[in-house]
Amino acid sequence: MDATNESAAGPLDGVRVIDLSTVVMGPYAAQIMGDLGADVIKIESPSDTVRAGRYRTTPGMTPLNLNVNRNKRSVSLNLKDDADRERALALIGTADVLITNMRPGALARLGLTYADLAERSPGLVYAHAQGFRSDSDRAGHAAYDETVQASSGLVDVAQRALGRPVYLPTIIGDKVAALTIVYSVLAALVHRDRTGRGQHIEVPMTDTLIAFNLVEHLAGHVYEPPVGSTGFPLSMKRGHRAVPTADGLACIVPYHAQNFRDFFAAAGRGDLAEDPRVAGPAIDDADVDPLMELVAQCAPTLTTQEWEEVCAKHSIPMAPVLELDRAADDPYVRDGHLLDLVEHPSEGPIRSVGIPVRFSATPGSVRRLAPLPGQHTDEVLDELATAPRRH
Repeated sequence: MDATNESAAGPLDGVRVIDLSTVVMGPYAAQIMGDLGADVIKIESPSDTVRAGRYRTTPGMTPLNLNVNRNKRSVSLNLKDDADRERALALIGTADVLITNMRPGALARLGLTYADLAERSPGLVYAHAQGFRSDSDRAGHAAYDETVQASSGLVDVAQRALGRPVYLPTIIGDKVAALTIVYSVLAALVHRDRTGRGQHIEVPMTDTLIAFNLVEHLAGHVYEPPVGSTGFPLSMKRGHRAVPTADGLACIVPYHAQNFRDFFAAAGRGDLAEDPRVAGPAIDDADVDPLMELVAQCAPTLTTQEWEEVCAKHSIPMAPVLELDRAADDPYVRDGHLLDLVEHPSEGPIRSVGIPVRFSATPGSVRRLAPLPGQHTDEVLDELATAPRRH
């Protein structure tokens, strides 16, 4: 597959973003905006941690870097150097958006706070992401995904549901915060277009994940006094898990009595299809766990494909478990171009994660694969002579 589509213009075509962030949260947010057509310029130093670690052929071109830095141009600047800092300020002056996760103290020392920049660029949308709120007693604390999972209540949910205080095996705090940065910046751009005024946006990871977590897990504590426990009941059940089929794993989640009756009948368990617990229109909460244990016992009677056909016929929620090692060959992933093989200029063939959102008129696109460190420094700085200041 062709690696890039230079002619595509997404819905953010014409918007310039300066990515002054590291690791995943800020870079992922900036990449999404790049996927949607924005001109994203990443100001980085070669020591960015996302470029450290294992790599295949080229120093700095790690899998994580390839997954959060496409659709960007990389400019290598040392912000502690006066001349480079002035170049960075000049670049920011040409931008609509700045995304950073530098600590407030470092931003102040470099003259890169919102107060420093707003005077020069009153229309700038300045998104600052950090671990904790700037007005809290944790403001200066280091924050990583594990600490955010702990401080947001996710570890408590895992402890109660699984019996172990484990972290979710994905950097959910970084990625949810990245999505929050994107929608917040887009909202601020709408406001800027109406009023001409930019603004400062603070996105604390912990606050973002608390809000995300409590949508369902606040549960009975929504009310005062509480009418029940916290924790979304279905998610806290022992039987809330994928089940083995005859040849793999599947998520099979009967949601009402008819679902259970149809499932048990398909499994050849007519006795269970006539069980009094599934005879009525609704399932008692106390019966959900034992019934799901029976689902787990019955699932090996058919293959995953057979269950997919049965469940589709009877509108029973079901999905095969996607094995990541085989994701590229999965028909749904393949047909949706969610993991395409592309040719990277320095890395050769790589798998590129697809853009999940589809626009009828202004589709997003991959115009550039992740750059080498500082690859576009000369190109971008040469443009400064003719680039207009914005807003």
